[in-house]
Amino acid sequence: MDIIISVRGLYKAFADKKVLQGVDIDVPKGKITSIIGQSGTGKSVLFKCIIGIMQADRGSIRVDGEEITNLPEIQMRRIRRRFGYCFQDAALFDSMTVEENIAFPLREVLGMKDKRKMKAIVKEKLEWIELPGIEEKFPSELSGGMRKRVGVARTLAIEPDILLFDEPTTGLDPVLSESINKLIKRVNEEFGITCMVISHDIKGTFSISDQIAFLHDGAIQAVGSPMEVARAQHPVLRKFLENSFADLKVDCGPEE
Repeated sequence: MDIIISVRGLYKAFADKKVLQGVDIDVPKGKITSIIGQSGTGKSVLFKCIIGIMQADRGSIRVDGEEITNLPEIQMRRIRRRFGYCFQDAALFDSMTVEENIAFPLREVLGMKDKRKMKAIVKEKLEWIELPGIEEKFPSELSGGMRKRVGVARTLAIEPDILLFDEPTTGLDPVLSESINKLIKRVNEEFGITCMVISHDIKGTFSISDQIAFLHDGAIQAVGSPMEVARAQHPVLRKFLENSFADLKVDCGPEE
């Protein structure tokens, strides 16, 4: 199995609050890996450490075998260029149109100046997310699901190798949540992009993920295929799956 991200012994604390306490995880290239766990367990902190916008206290993060934890900022920018980040609320610029939002990273990250080429890329990405013709609309004119799709289109515009989704279905009804989960699956299958997902949508997570990791007490307590994680005997994980998501149609293994 080809590993694109390898994390070992990762620690992060804020004053006396210990968040990550020895995280170990391997992320397979070209697959969907989801991180689940209770609120406040450090899932977003882990993401921010992986892309280098937050410095871990100690530990190792390798991207394609390259240690990135102590890279100078100028070299870290090269690593970040490989990542895309889809924020929980899409994080669109309210004062910009959809076209301007999607073109923003083309101009600012890639340094693109050809306006016709940027327009063509925007049009292509909007058609891909099945929202053609909304270039001139502002974020305030879009539904929550549409804003999330535009956020995905903006990230895809720079053609990342790795795409991080932070709670992509938060605030959406079950139908829209399913559509966003299907979109993540399409991103992975059609572009071959490695996807990492933080989600509380357990049913959706189990349906799209190749690998699931359960983060609790600052460490990965269970990791494997959806079925392997569903059958893991960690007591908090079992409660998390059985009580919080009683309608989850997955075999959670025998009672202890």
